[in-house]
Amino acid sequence: MPVVITQEEKALPYAKYFYQDLAPIPQEKLDIWHGPMADPALATPVERRNDFLEEGKVALEVGFTVAPNGTGFVANSTFMPGVTPEMFLWWFAWHCVGPDLRYKIWDRDDHLQARAIQADYVRDPAVPWAEKTWGVTHDIMEDIGLGMERLLLQFCKPADLGYDMSKIGTSACAAMVCAVGKSSSPALMTHKVVPAEGGVWFKSHFWMGYGLDGDGQLVKLVPDGQAVPEMVPRALFGHNIKEFSNLAAILPSLYAEERARL
Repeated sequence: MPVVITQEEKALPYAKYFYQDLAPIPQEKLDIWHGPMADPALATPVERRNDFLEEGKVALEVGFTVAPNGTGFVANSTFMPGVTPEMFLWWFAWHCVGPDLRYKIWDRDDHLQARAIQADYVRDPAVPWAEKTWGVTHDIMEDIGLGMERLLLQFCKPADLGYDMSKIGTSACAAMVCAVGKSSSPALMTHKVVPAEGGVWFKSHFWMGYGLDGDGQLVKLVPDGQAVPEMVPRALFGHNIKEFSNLAAILPSLYAEERARL
């Protein structure tokens, strides 16, 4: 299913980002994508996910693998020049509460829509930027490399997914968002930004094969003795390095132009 834009979207000032070439992916990441998966022992165990909110405590920052318990694991780290933690939080609010073009410009090949079901909450000026994803579900259509499909991405307050709130707002994790995706490839997704000279490091961890039970608790969905096919975390890694390379290229100018229009 090709990604197209409507006549109304073509008239929007940020349509120019849809037409420009996607930012190149660094060769070293392409080599990882097309090479062998990482040693399963390097995957951050989901039980130790708070290690991700600190620096120097995870073994795999860029790569993918199938963990010893059969779940998938994906990690990525992207330097984003000129980006700030404020831009990071703004982006996760802005792209889901307007025309679908806001999501399409992130990855014009693979993104169709991302619509916040609780859009009024996201737009509410009384809600702090750091909280604009909390309790918000994004209704998404995208292709992560396995075909176009619908994804319900349920963002949560970090504490509700087992994260230590005292580790947020530090030099190792200036800001973060986390969500659980419900699709053919369910996963716990966590992004954080680490301030650096001239920009930020945008870092991601995905634990594939996890979801929420009826009590809102994170549980492993992969039956014991079974495993996520390697192609699944490989596909997500390829999608991730593509979309975040492009976001790094467009976010500073997009924020300067659109920051007042949530």
